[in-house]
Order: sequence, then C-alpha cells, then structure tokens
Amino acid sequence: MYNNLRNSLILLARAGIGIVFLAHGWQKFFTNGIAATQRGFESMGAPLPDISAIAAALIELAGGAGLILGAITPVWAILLFADMVGAYLITHIGNGMFVSAGGAELVIGLGAGALLLLATGAGRFSLDGLLGDRVPWNRNVSPLPV
Repeated sequence: MYNNLRNSLILLARAGIGIVFLAHGWQKFFTNGIAATQRGFESMGAPLPDISAIAAALIELAGGAGLILGAITPVWAILLFADMVGAYLITHIGNGMFVSAGGAELVIGLGAGALLLLATGAGRFSLDGLLGDRVPWNRNVSPLPV
C-alpha cells in the first residue's frame, strides 16, 4: 500500500511540474513566438540570446513532456534544474521572492521540484518505471522500505 501511495504521489508531482514546464516552453515557442522570446532574452542580458532562448524553450517544452510521461526523467530533471538556475541568475536574482515583483519563487519551486524528481526517480507509474532495469538509471535503485 505504501509503495502504491508513494508512486501515485510521485506521478501527481511529476505531472504537475511537467505541465508548468511544458506550458512555459509552449509560450516561448508558440504563444509569444521564438523571435519575441529571443528579443526578451537579449533585453534581460542573457548570453547568446538567439541560442539560449531556443535552448530554454526546447528544454522546457520537451522536458515538461518528458516529466509528464516519466521518460528519461533524470536527464530532464538535470536539464530543467540547470534551466531554472540560469533563469534565476539572469532574470530573478535581486528581485526578492515573489513572482509578482519579478522574484524567484517560481524558479526556486520548479528547480527544487526537478531536483526532487532526480532523487526519487519517475516512480513505477511512468515510462521509466515500465522499462524497469532495462534503462541504466533504474538499476541498483533501492525503494524506500515499506
């Protein structure tokens, strides 16, 4: 029973975090458009804004989908955490905590969530879970005691 509850909670958290990342990647590519996103990155002082805007949008869109599905979760978790560190350092540092003032609460929450998924894995209710030991990141992982 404990393992089913634990895996269900990981699924809910993974899907919630994934949806937020997917929405932000979608916004960068399609709602705002990549050209507007690149101009925004340039105005924020992001390094190589034409490239970094595409990289951030791609990591958020594909990484969000990857988290929702629970596919190659450790890879997406690391990339999404790095994306949030970049967002913090380029945009949010010095703006306080609250997102309404340009603060860091969203990037801290999403980055921490990505790290937590790196630590827990995708759980049994995921593509990674279905593949089991056939994928290297699932080998030699001991579940928490029941």
